[in-house]
Amino acid sequence: MFPILSAGYNFTVSMGLMDFVPVLFFGITAVILLRDLYNKMFKGAYALLAAGAVNVFLAGFCKALWKLLYAANICDFVALEKMFMPMNSLGLLFVGLSLVGMLIWKRKGAMLSVAPVAYTSSLPFIMMMVVGLGGMCAALSVVAAKMKKAPVMVLFILSFVCAMAMGYMSSQDSTQAWVNWVEQSINTVSQLCLMIGTILLHKAGLKSFTWEATKV
Repeated sequence: MFPILSAGYNFTVSMGLMDFVPVLFFGITAVILLRDLYNKMFKGAYALLAAGAVNVFLAGFCKALWKLLYAANICDFVALEKMFMPMNSLGLLFVGLSLVGMLIWKRKGAMLSVAPVAYTSSLPFIMMMVVGLGGMCAALSVVAAKMKKAPVMVLFILSFVCAMAMGYMSSQDSTQAWVNWVEQSINTVSQLCLMIGTILLHKAGLKSFTWEATKV
């Protein structure tokens, strides 16, 4: 017999399964970027991109797994949920820094460094998520413009706007079912836009495209 969980979050199995959808979308986005941008980054930036992408994917996967286990009344694996914020925020920061670094440093430039972040609340993590995701979407928008694919920029901008809307939803009561449905729907749209935009750049020749990176 399954253990009886204390009343708290109003999750359903379908809600838990939906959580995996944006995780899958981001995974596809990450794989395309890692393959297409390998020859465009110096080693430090590429290492940040790889580490950040893995962090973000695992953070989303673990939180989705936690929600599914909770909804199925199997267990409340608290650690899976608690690790989401630090892993996701640091991962997005790494991804954002790597893509911005790709644009402003030549491949043989200096290694990027990231100062350790101390925290007493979730605010530093939220700031890292905003900076990281903002840098990622901004850098990909610049790449789209350089490839003369300006309409693709709309997808990256929309992805960032949806992600910011997630910030508002996080201030709501997360124990309510409607809050989780709205939050995950917004997240799904955000990751879908990011994935489609990345796929369009890939099909337009992102892997073979070159541009002059100027140091600022």
